[in-house]
Amino acid sequence: MKSMTGFGRGEKEVQGHVFTVEVKTVNHRYLESSIRLSRKLNALESKVRSILKEKISRGKTDVFINYANHSQQQGSVWINDVKLAEYLKVLREQAQSYGLEDDLKLSHVLQLPEVMETEENQTDLEELEPILVGALTEALDQLSIMREKEGENLKKDFQEKLSELETLVSQIQERAPLVVQEYKEKLYSRIQEHLDKHKVPEFDEGRLEVEITMFADRCCIDEELTRLGSHIRQYRQTLEKKEPIGRQLDFLTQELNRETNTIASKSNDLTITQCALNMKNVIEKIREQIQNIE
Repeated sequence: MKSMTGFGRGEKEVQGHVFTVEVKTVNHRYLESSIRLSRKLNALESKVRSILKEKISRGKTDVFINYANHSQQQGSVWINDVKLAEYLKVLREQAQSYGLEDDLKLSHVLQLPEVMETEENQTDLEELEPILVGALTEALDQLSIMREKEGENLKKDFQEKLSELETLVSQIQERAPLVVQEYKEKLYSRIQEHLDKHKVPEFDEGRLEVEITMFADRCCIDEELTRLGSHIRQYRQTLEKKEPIGRQLDFLTQELNRETNTIASKSNDLTITQCALNMKNVIEKIREQIQNIE
C-alpha cells in the first residue's frame, strides 16, 4: 500500500551531460502531472509522461528537470569584427569631437550589443533521452520507497481502527438480542400495572405478541451486522494487495458508513446507539486517511 505523498531525486551524468530530476507528489483524485522542462528539451516531455503513468496511478505530481552541459562541445563563441569596428569608429570620433580621453578597453566593447555572438551546438535528443530516463527512474524509485514507507504507517493505523470497529460490532451483537426481550418485559410490566390499577381481570396476549413481533422487525439489525463483518474482512484483505487500492478502500468505507447509519436509525436502545455513534467517529477518521492512499 502506498501513500500519495512523497519526494524523490535522481541525477545521471554521461560524457558531461547532466540531468537532475526531482519528483514531488501529493494526494489527488486522479493522476495530474506538471513537468518543468527547458524549451529545447520539450520533445522529451511525452516520454516523461509515459514513464510517470507506468509508475504512478494517482496523485498530483510535480516534476522538475534540470539539464547542464559540461561536455567539451558546448557551442561556438566569436567576435563580430564588423560590428566591433563600427562601434570603435563611432566612439573614437565622438571622443575626438568632444575632447574626451580615449580610454576604451576590450571589456567595455564586448558588452555592447551583437559584438560577441554565440551558437549552441544542436541538441541530440536521442543521445540525451536515456540520460534523462535514468535520472527520472532514480527519482521515481526514491519516491516509491518514501510512499511505501508512509503507506505502511497508514496501513497499521487502518488495522487498529478496523479492530476498534470489530470490538464495537461485537458489543452491538451481544446487546441486540436483549433489546426485544427487555422491551417485552417492560411492556408486560406496564400492561400489568394498568390492569391492576383498573382491576381488569385479563388482556389479549395475542395482540401483545403481535406488537412485540412488529417491534422486533423494526429494530432487527442482523443483516447490517453481517454486512459490516463482511466489509471489515474485505477491508483487511484489500490492505494486503500489491496494487493501487485507494478507490477500493474508498468504496468499502462508504459501505461501512452506510450500514452504521442504518443501525443508528433502527436503534431503540441507548447502548447500541452509542456504539453506532462511536463507529461513525472511527469511520470518519478512516475516510480522512483514505484520501491519501494511491
